[in-house]
Amino acid sequence: MPVTIRGIEYYHASIKNQPGAAYHVLAQLAEQQINLLAFSAIPIGLDQAQLTLFPESIEQLSRAAEHLGLVLVGPHCAFLVQGDDRLGAFVDIHRRLAEASINVFSATGVSDGRGGYGYLIYVGPEDFAPAAELLGATCSS
Repeated sequence: MPVTIRGIEYYHASIKNQPGAAYHVLAQLAEQQINLLAFSAIPIGLDQAQLTLFPESIEQLSRAAEHLGLVLVGPHCAFLVQGDDRLGAFVDIHRRLAEASINVFSATGVSDGRGGYGYLIYVGPEDFAPAAELLGATCSS
């Protein structure tokens, strides 16, 4: 599979950080037929967690969030990179961004265990357009 790079919109939602909280939200989203392209959860403070949701359909997520009483913050844009897993798969993208003086402020990558990988790259809002042009991507879900 060739490397594909696309900008995708994502949203944050804060929830109480307790056992099963993320499960509860994810189960309800699945019940509402919401497909997520990516997801993460991190603690923010002692009793809160921040969910980052990358929906396939922004409209569906918005309707489901309203139904669930989930407050979404966004949209924000990041890059989703997918391709065949190989040694140094992330190097070229980071080199190109570094040479253009574009700061990557966060990135997460994972191998799918079947020879492919997925990689999320976050740049500042002021850097998104130049990075998108450089990488040949646009932001849309």
